[in-house]
Amino acid sequence: MTRRTLAAVLAALAIGLGITWTGTGSQARAAVPSTIPLTISNNSGRGDQVYVYNIGTLLTTGQQGWADANGTFHPWPAGGNPPTNAPDASIAGPANGQTMTLRMPKFSGRVYFSYGQKLVFKLTTGGLVQPAVQNPSDPNRNILFNWTEYTLNDSGLWINSTQVDMFSAPYAVGVKAANGTVKNTGHLKPGGYNGFFSALRGQPGGWANLIQTRSDGTVLRALAPGHGIAAGALPASVMDDYINRVWQKYRTSTLTVTPFGDQPNTKYYGRVSGNVMNFTNTSGAVVTTFQKPDADSIFGCYKRLDAPNDLVRGPISRTLCAGFNRSTLLTNPNQPDTSSSAFYADVVTNHYARKIHAQMADGKAYAFAFDDVGNHESLVHDGNPQQAYITLDPFN
Repeated sequence: MTRRTLAAVLAALAIGLGITWTGTGSQARAAVPSTIPLTISNNSGRGDQVYVYNIGTLLTTGQQGWADANGTFHPWPAGGNPPTNAPDASIAGPANGQTMTLRMPKFSGRVYFSYGQKLVFKLTTGGLVQPAVQNPSDPNRNILFNWTEYTLNDSGLWINSTQVDMFSAPYAVGVKAANGTVKNTGHLKPGGYNGFFSALRGQPGGWANLIQTRSDGTVLRALAPGHGIAAGALPASVMDDYINRVWQKYRTSTLTVTPFGDQPNTKYYGRVSGNVMNFTNTSGAVVTTFQKPDADSIFGCYKRLDAPNDLVRGPISRTLCAGFNRSTLLTNPNQPDTSSSAFYADVVTNHYARKIHAQMADGKAYAFAFDDVGNHESLVHDGNPQQAYITLDPFN
């Protein structure tokens, strides 16, 4: 499972999909039906059979399960220890050049798609085990696949592309509004798929080791750097120089965090003392403290940069996480820095995220968990969605 599968948390109901909660109004409840159409277009240029899976949590009950092509919910059966095989939830996807339409229920979940082979899902006593290809023994390690994440509820549809765990098979997402307009995100620039892998191969310092290939030479994916550290592919010290410089700077100066764009008077002030950064509010009271992070904490936005779903530590932490990944904390003592022109400019930065954003047609991506800070995420939303879209894009 992703350590934090994107953006904020959809109240207490979401399973970590990452949608900012906006509340539920009576008008929205009346407008959003129990299922909406999801059209999947295969423009990949590949001849492989595509398999589609729609899995997640049914928001009305909190049950985990999967949806068939008609949008009918099927709860997972009880799992075991060791894990047992999950029921085959696959739906035969469209051939290259073709489209198909499914029904999408009110889920907080994922739509997986794989090329050439079905994915392997397991069930434990605690629920579903999703693919974790940073583990070399994962049964999906040599399968070419990817997924989108979404929440459909009474307030509408949020759907995004994601590279929080890996960059792999290219795709885009979209949503049609009641007036017929369609919003899309996630498309790469022409040549962006190969351009990303070429750029990552050329980045010194171990970043090329994030790329995973199959024995036949097929490029499968690039792991996100946090998973790369866990797998031993990327040095755990890769961000140390930048972290040390940040800690040194804020021993003698103040980092000001204004975490809510619509609350400019809510500010927190960070100063380093010893091995910790203390944040005070406008009254001078200490509200939270962060230990000096490591690269894994930064890339995963967890551990020493944990972000609980509260109104103080979580918002400060997500701001710090974005600043470290984008390497803006030295150049701007007022965070978040929302101008992308200043992102990733330091020689020590999240080069994985930098290279993904450089190849996106609209510049937007979820290259790390809090890439939505400053609205740089690849997310589309509509409160009265008429249709959702997933486009499987070319591998070029």
